[in-house]
Amino acid sequence: MSKVLVIVYSYTGTCRRVGQLLCGQQQGWRMAEIVETRPRRGAMGTLRCVLDSMFRRHPAIHYDGPAPDDFDALVVISPIWAQQLAGPMRSFLASRRNRWPNVFVVSVMGGKGAPNALAEIAELVGRVPVLSTAITQREVDDGSCAGPLEVFGTAVSNASGSQGVVRPVTLSPQAV
Repeated sequence: MSKVLVIVYSYTGTCRRVGQLLCGQQQGWRMAEIVETRPRRGAMGTLRCVLDSMFRRHPAIHYDGPAPDDFDALVVISPIWAQQLAGPMRSFLASRRNRWPNVFVVSVMGGKGAPNALAEIAELVGRVPVLSTAITQREVDDGSCAGPLEVFGTAVSNASGSQGVVRPVTLSPQAV
């Protein structure tokens, strides 16, 4: 892919770190971030995360980045909340249904839920993402995600012009 945009939503900063690492590993990739218009704080913020996931709500967001249409590929990095796609990423993807370039997915989770998020992303963008992987919070914290993330980035770069699913399974054994 000649032009890749990494779009991140990060409640705790973990997904932001993953996005920065991925962009640092791949030459010329740009990163943009989704921000909620109503920030989450404390226990009530955490409760909203769970409720947004359980009820598949679409919280109000703000995206301040380049137009995804200007890129060949979009790498979505999102947390998993209550084994579901994070609400703010749901809002972003639903805003442009069926008008996305090739989509690739990195799910960041405590332990499980990546297949649920991947299925929802496919529904929101109107097709199965070309490639996906899942990493755990622990792998981000201890740095062991760097190698698998680099492999994922290389696979994205090598999937030039692909319209089909390159590998529908995740690269992380903890994702199962």
